[in-house]
Amino acid sequence: MQKRTSFMAVVFALAVLLVGTSSVLAQIQVINCTDCHNDTTLITGKQTAWSTSMHGTGTAYLRGTSASCAGCHSGGGFSAMIAAGLTPNQIEAGDPNPTRQDCRACHQIHVTYTSDDWALETTAPVKLFAFEDVTYDGGDGNLCANCHQPRSTIGAADPNGMISVSSTHWGPHHGPQSAMMLGVGGAGDVTGRPSAHYALARETCVTCHLGPNDTHTFEPVLSACQTCHSDAEDFDIHGVQTEVADLIAQVGELLEANGLIDEEGEPIVGDYPAAKAAALWNWIYVAHEDKSLGVHNPGYATALLNAAVEALQ
Repeated sequence: MQKRTSFMAVVFALAVLLVGTSSVLAQIQVINCTDCHNDTTLITGKQTAWSTSMHGTGTAYLRGTSASCAGCHSGGGFSAMIAAGLTPNQIEAGDPNPTRQDCRACHQIHVTYTSDDWALETTAPVKLFAFEDVTYDGGDGNLCANCHQPRSTIGAADPNGMISVSSTHWGPHHGPQSAMMLGVGGAGDVTGRPSAHYALARETCVTCHLGPNDTHTFEPVLSACQTCHSDAEDFDIHGVQTEVADLIAQVGELLEANGLIDEEGEPIVGDYPAAKAAALWNWIYVAHEDKSLGVHNPGYATALLNAAVEALQ
């Protein structure tokens, strides 16, 4: 304790010499640094977990140099987007120095130089930009919804009742989880509604993906599920994931048989009857983009896939 006090005194003395009348503020900031920078695992524990997460690995952040990707693929780009009050489709320039979605992307690091810097960048409700009058209001999970939303909806059929699959990347784009939880974003005549996880999990994404111990791998935490599902032994609660996985496989086989996807599961570019194109869209949405195997919205996910089966048989 004596060494720490002496160190603080030296730093304060230097601050007085350097900043003059601002010395009191400098002293307060230096002392408050120890709220986070101390001999605990407060920072290192979170960093270690984060480094194994999808946000902390891979090269997706390199796409942040593109204006159309910068708001979500670059951590710095995300912070700039939030500060400017923009949505991902409104970014006009790429980030020349893209970063991963690290601590600074989500938290107000080095703003107050106290533990308040762990506050989230934003928790404001998010208006989903691909839809009219659809807002995600899920507490702390609102931070996630700024990016975890679809880029588009399926296009309208032409006068001949056909919809064009324009590329092998056709579909709602990555990370449409917020829309899935609200029961929107699918194609065709399927009507959805918000899931129980949206209505009952107070902080939505954060409740389940950080859990009671605030883990930063962002993998879903079973103990969070057990708050409501006390007898749950895995995430396949009431067999929902098994049911959805079986439907995904069935729809995939039908899509290949109908010539809409190849053997690798990639969409085949072409014009297709609207109902079959909708089936492809919904399969991509549930199987390859939402990826929760129905957990985010069991009723909506199964309804979309069952409609796809009916359209393709």
